[in-house]
Parts: sequence; structure tokens; C-alpha cells
Amino acid sequence: MAMEEDEIQGEGGGSGPPVAPVPHPIEERLAQLASLREEALHAGTPAAVARQHERGKLTARERIGLLLDPGSFVELDMLARHRAHGFGIENTRPLTDGVVTGWGAVDGRKVFVFAQDFTLFGGALGEVFAEKIHKVMDLAESVGAPFVGLNDGGGARIQEGVVSLAEYGGIFFRNVKASGVIPQISVILGPCAGGAVYSPAMTDFIFMVKGTSHMFITGPDVVKTVTGEEVTQEELGGAMTHASRSGVATFVFDDEQTCLEQVRYLLSFLPSNNLEDPPYYEPEDDPNRCCDGILDLIPDASNKPYDMKKVITEIVDDHDFFEVNPFWAMNIVCGFGRIDGHVVGVVGNQPQVLAGCLDIDASEKAARFVRTCDAFNIPLVTFVDVPGFLPGTNQEYGGIIRHGAKLLYAYCESTVPRVQIVTRKAYGGAYVVMNSKSIGADLAFAWPSAEVAVMGPDGAVNIIFRKEIEAADDAVSRRVELIEEYTERFANPYSAAERGYVDDVIDPRDTRRVLVEALTMLRTKKEKLPQRKHGNMPL
Repeated sequence: MAMEEDEIQGEGGGSGPPVAPVPHPIEERLAQLASLREEALHAGTPAAVARQHERGKLTARERIGLLLDPGSFVELDMLARHRAHGFGIENTRPLTDGVVTGWGAVDGRKVFVFAQDFTLFGGALGEVFAEKIHKVMDLAESVGAPFVGLNDGGGARIQEGVVSLAEYGGIFFRNVKASGVIPQISVILGPCAGGAVYSPAMTDFIFMVKGTSHMFITGPDVVKTVTGEEVTQEELGGAMTHASRSGVATFVFDDEQTCLEQVRYLLSFLPSNNLEDPPYYEPEDDPNRCCDGILDLIPDASNKPYDMKKVITEIVDDHDFFEVNPFWAMNIVCGFGRIDGHVVGVVGNQPQVLAGCLDIDASEKAARFVRTCDAFNIPLVTFVDVPGFLPGTNQEYGGIIRHGAKLLYAYCESTVPRVQIVTRKAYGGAYVVMNSKSIGADLAFAWPSAEVAVMGPDGAVNIIFRKEIEAADDAVSRRVELIEEYTERFANPYSAAERGYVDDVIDPRDTRRVLVEALTMLRTKKEKLPQRKHGNMPL
């Protein structure tokens, strides 16, 4: 019996070496997963990452880190690899396949994102790459959250042939399907050429960075071959080219960090989807603040210019106005601000440029902005100082009739609250187009300096009294007298006020208070459109 106890003691315990614990079978697999994740996080080679930084560009993950709230990014398809064969591509199958996708938050609000990774295949799009983008686009639309694309790639992946082209089509289709449903923002942070430019072109806003962003259908080499023109990448499709000449770029900034900060700022003005209102922030600015500075901004003479942006800035909350397309069609001003904490879209003629006339580019710029605001439930405030449409053969041959009609159409179909403020000149058809009561403005106000008429006094007198002036002994003096008479009778807001085309003539200093009251009243506005597939806009 004693021997049995000793044997038992020896077996259990005390004197032999400790037995190592047997690892759980899952540990090996978890280690493999950790290794794959680490590989995906550093899919680009150190040399490729260094080249990216040398060009003044960030990596895809660095960009996502700047765009989204810290720690909020949830990645999808991290372990995806392409399945293509041919031209040796089957020998290189990096994880992520050259694009990082997922969702996160901006100021606590859900946002979906993709970031093309130039360190893998030059950011070129293949089948799996596109499928990853399709997935997050579908999720963004279905849950009703903004979608941001960070573009830095060489277009279609040539090794994958027609498959790449077909997958681009899937992105374009989804862009259109989500248009007006969720905000779509494209950020161009490198090359964007060929068919790749059409997805950004169909999104709501395009950001570019000076010196490193380029967009074009055909590059400088093709241009030289076909047309003989010699042009640099920057001249052909650089950020300032698209910001000032083509109007393709909505915003341009000096570096990627600032650019991504401003994407976050833009999102603060936009709702998550078309069924929500834009974000409201408790205002610190007094809604009844008197805008005394406005009197110093408007000159006494009606033919002297002033800066409409300063007028707008004087009125909005905290003097904070975020201008859209600031370098293109500068004869009209568009942008976002807040009135009593609520987001508004602001449109205004700019007397400092082309006297505030409407031309082809200004009509297109404002029409697109108006439609964007209408799609996302953002009330419209329109400041009017317009002497007419810009005359000239270039404008007529370029289709000013059709392009001007785009702005008219955009206002007419808008159902958001719409308020018009006539500050000075409001002449002819251009006045009607600029959100007048006759095309559906809910409320219209005018300053005492407003001149609401078919045309300016000089032109009107030349037409109405041509024969009388010709017959006068002193034609010059008679013409001056008639202009003064016409000005006194028609170049004021009171004829329009008598007819109800202007709801009230207000002190310019009260404009902010009047807008607060008007927009508060209109906040519950409901308007039903006739049932139809869609209208036929004069594109």
C-alpha cells in the first residue's frame, strides 16, 4: 500500500520537469492571420512607399488616417488578391490588390471610402480592385452614407484587358444610381486619365492638389501625336487648369493634408443622404445681428463694382462662407454658409467680374450648385445684381441660350426653400432666371438700391425714345433728361413691390434678421412634383 502511494506521488508531482502546455490549434491559425494582416498593411514595398513620399504624396492608408476620425476606420477585403493570368501578372499577387476600402467616421458621422494605392500596380484598376469599390459603393447607398473616393492610379490595368473596362462601367453605373441619394466626393491625389476621369466627373464635388493632381482624357503624348500641340501635364490637366478653365475641379489646395481637412469641412455642410437635413450646429452668432458693414460695401453709383462675397460673408453665421468653384466663372459666386445654425446654399452675382453678367460658364456653375442643394435639402438664398446676359458672338455661338436655360431649369425644378435678395441691378431675362418670384421663389426681398426693370435706363431710352432724340435740337441733352426720367420711374424696387414681385423692400442692415425669419418660416415647406420619369433638362 505504501509503495503504491510513492508511485502515485512520483507520477503526479513533485520531482520531475514541468510539462509544456499543448498550444490550442487555433493559435497557429491566428498567427497566420496576424501575419497576413501585417502583410496587407505593408503591401507596397519600402522603395515604392519612399518614391510616393518623394513625389510629395501620401500613401493610401496615410490619407485615410487624415480623412477619418482617429481609430474609426473599418477595412473590408483586406485579404483580397487578383485572379488574373498573363503577362506575368500571376506571379505578383499582393494583398488588397491596390485599393483600400471600408468605412469610418467624420465628426462622428458614418462615411464610406476607397483609397487607390499607387505603390501597387501604380493604382491601376483590375477586376478584384473594382469589385472592392463596387461593394463599398453599394453599402454606402444602401445605408445612406456619404462616399469619398481617394484617386491616385494609372487607369485600367492593361494586363487584365477588357475586364478592367467592364468593371469601370460598374463604377459609373453606381455613381449615377447614387447621384442625388448620397453625397459623392472625389479627391484627385495623383494621375487620373482616360476612362478613369468619368467617375469623378459624375460625383458631386472634385478636390485636387496643386502640382500632384492631374486629370485628362488623353495625355500630352497622344495630344501631340493627334493634333501636333505640345503641352505639359500641368497645362493640360493640372489642378489650376481644371479649377479656372474647365470648371471640373470644385476645390484646389496646396497640399494633401489641407485638401483632406477641407473634405471633412465640406461634409459638415452636407446631410448623410437625401432623406435627412444637413447638420445643425447651435449658433453663437446672434440671429438678430445688425449688418452695419453692408452700407460701407455698396457704392452710391450703380455702375461701380463691389465684392458680393463680402456682402454674403457679412450676413452668414460667424462670417463663415465656404465658396464652391472659387476660380471658375468668377462672375457668379456659389457656396455654403449657415443662417442661425442651419446650412444654406448661397448664389450671388459678382459685380467685380464682367459686371455680374450671366454667361455660359456662370450659368453652368450656378445650375449645378442649385441642383446639388436641391438634391440634399439645402435651402437656397440668391443675391441678385445682374445687368443681363453677356452679349457677343462667342456667347451666342457657344449656346448661351441653352446654357442659360440650365440655370433657369435648375431653379424652376427646385423644391427646397428659396429666398431672393435683390441688392442692385435686376434687368431683363437674367433677373427672371436668378430665382425670381415668377419661377418659384418663396420669398423675394429688395434693398432700396435695387433696380428691377426690363433693361437699364440707357438702353431703354435708346429704344423707346429713339425718334424723339433724333428730332430734338439738342439730342444729347434730351437723351440725358429722358434717362433721368426713366431712372426715377423704373430704376427702383417699388414698381416690382407694387405688383408683389418683391415681397418687401428692406433695410440692407436687416438682411440677416429677415433671412432668419424667412427660413424659419419655410423650414416646413412641402412641395409635390408631378409624377414622371424625369424632366428633359437642356443639357
